[in-house]
Amino acid sequence: MECHRIPAGDLPGATLLYTTFLNNFSRVSGFYSHPPNWTGIQQAAAEIRMDDSMRRGVAEVLRAQNRALGGDERTDHNLDRLRDGAVAVVTGQQVGLFGGPAYCVYKALTAIRAARELTAKGTNAVPVFWLATEDHDLAEVNHNYFSKRGGAERFDLAPEGIPDRRVGEIQFGDALRELSTRAAQMLEGPSSEEVQRWLAESYTPQETFGSAFGKLMTRIFAGQGLIFLDPLSPDLHRFSAPTMLRAIREHKILAQELVARSAALEHAGYHAQVKVTEYSMLVFRIVDGQRLALRPSDGGFVAGKKQESEEATLRALELHPEEFSPSALLRPVIQDTLLPTVAYVGGAAEIVYQAQTSVVYQRLLGRAPAILPRAGFTLVPAHVANLLKKYNLQIEDVFAGRHRLHAKMESEALPRALTARFEQGEKSIKDMLDGLREPLTKLDQTLIGALDTASEKMLYQFNGLRSKAGRAEGFRSGVLNTHENEIAAALLPNNALQERSLSLLPFLANEGRELLDRLDRLIKIGTGEHCVVDL
Repeated sequence: MECHRIPAGDLPGATLLYTTFLNNFSRVSGFYSHPPNWTGIQQAAAEIRMDDSMRRGVAEVLRAQNRALGGDERTDHNLDRLRDGAVAVVTGQQVGLFGGPAYCVYKALTAIRAARELTAKGTNAVPVFWLATEDHDLAEVNHNYFSKRGGAERFDLAPEGIPDRRVGEIQFGDALRELSTRAAQMLEGPSSEEVQRWLAESYTPQETFGSAFGKLMTRIFAGQGLIFLDPLSPDLHRFSAPTMLRAIREHKILAQELVARSAALEHAGYHAQVKVTEYSMLVFRIVDGQRLALRPSDGGFVAGKKQESEEATLRALELHPEEFSPSALLRPVIQDTLLPTVAYVGGAAEIVYQAQTSVVYQRLLGRAPAILPRAGFTLVPAHVANLLKKYNLQIEDVFAGRHRLHAKMESEALPRALTARFEQGEKSIKDMLDGLREPLTKLDQTLIGALDTASEKMLYQFNGLRSKAGRAEGFRSGVLNTHENEIAAALLPNNALQERSLSLLPFLANEGRELLDRLDRLIKIGTGEHCVVDL
């Protein structure tokens, strides 16, 4: 399978910090612990000092979790390796409905590939996927889009219950039945029955967003040895409690250091992904089922209406650590309290986060992993590839937005004979104007500016006429708008990259599990390249 590779910095919405991180790391190395390459991973590996009892305890918790999700012997074997001294290549994501957008799978593929290559290089490594079940933003996980000709089908699930509850605790209930049936019916292709079975086994009314996501991903990656970690476990909370305790005790100095880091980023011309103030804390408290930010107040702490002294809060953490949850900036440090992480595979936003999180790593853990960009893909179905060829379009024309796409398609919609005459006409205009350049120069050098202006205006008007002719031809044939919508719906759905909007399940139903093997072979660790792949 061939792919057209696009540098991460050329993708829509790429930030300056992210592109500099990938293309000129030395300029931002002060904000990160290690470079995003094999050297950085080896540096991170040399820093790991993990107590054997912690390793064994975490491995056994994960063994029980993965068996409940349907994990196989390969996962069990990797848990043995983790217990006995292997390092971890970690990634993770929010637990979206029906597996979330496609990049969830691409993250896991990148982590598996990196762990395999690292092991081949002599460092025993296993891949781990962190299920973000403690997140409470239901609106980010309660929907998904399945591709279809000319558009996308949206699936929404809004279960009743306590607001701001951790999504991994929210059970689907009967509202899921109709939604799951409709999703299964949309799946078409040689492997549709297999993918339908994955959905049926994973998404049932008694499951939660977390457990269903984990079961589906376990089936997608069967035989790959991918280990899943659900942080809702009370046992894992007990293992990570010392780090959480320090985050609370040292919240003032952490806030000061984070504010200073944000100022340093802005002074360097970048931006801070997470807004922090001198009163910011990195911990949430679970109060009556709600996940609420813990804040300093009158010498103690407050979460919602629950106010306690510092002593009472710290005692509650020691007795009931499962009542406390990390923020976005603390979560990676909690993760690496539990795991011997040498590399974290993240998306663009997560990598920008890490420029701030590295402060928390240094203060609370004394080590940090290398950060690797995940692989990215846009999958081009055959009928869409034919349309791109018909209108002489590149993927960059699509990524530039609907206006450019429409203009390019209009210009290519003319009959061949008329297109040839427009091309000849444009050449004739250029030749005529170029022919005037030398005599005008000899006559009066100052006339060249007027010549350039006239040339620009004439070509603009001429190409405007060509676009209007293309538009007229498109309307006459009645297909231009239909084709434009078909291309945009497949490759830039909801004006976002395909991988950030569409589920991978319909592609797997049509292409089979072999699609994952083909994508795996295209991944280049550490580059962040985006592959455009014809199916």
